[in-house]
Order: sequence, then C-alpha cells, then structure tokens
Amino acid sequence: MQTIMIDGTRYASSRELHLALKRMLSLPDYYGMNADALNDCLSERISPVNLWIFDPGTGEVAAALKTISMVISDNGGTVKEL
Repeated sequence: MQTIMIDGTRYASSRELHLALKRMLSLPDYYGMNADALNDCLSERISPVNLWIFDPGTGEVAAALKTISMVISDNGGTVKEL
C-alpha cells in the first residue's frame, strides 16, 4: 500500500496538483489529469493508495483535492487530514 502526502498550498492550480499525483503515483503517460482518469488508473492497481493531507489549500486546488480524496476512498484507500 502506497501513502502519499499532499500540502495543497504548494499548488497554484488543479493541473499542477494532478501533475504531482502523476509523479507520486507513477501514473502512465496517458493519464488525463482529472478525477475520472485517476479513478481509471487507481482501479487497475492491486493495492489501494492512502492520502494524507497537510493543508487542502484554497479555490480550485481545494476543490480538486476534495474530489481526489473521494476517488481514493472509492478505490479502497484511506484519506486523512492532518
């Protein structure tokens, strides 16, 4: 099981957040940088991903992180806000 840690204040846009997820989770080049694409990629994994959130940030980043959290939970992972 992989655990990733995110501080939403480090990202200026949801695209930057998805680029970071792509790197952290070693997602394929065809990753579509959105919640549906993340769901597709996570559903192909054998073990779930855990997400620890230090600060959700604001605006579009916070909204994207909320959706990402739901996708991770829906795929068997645990989400914690620290």
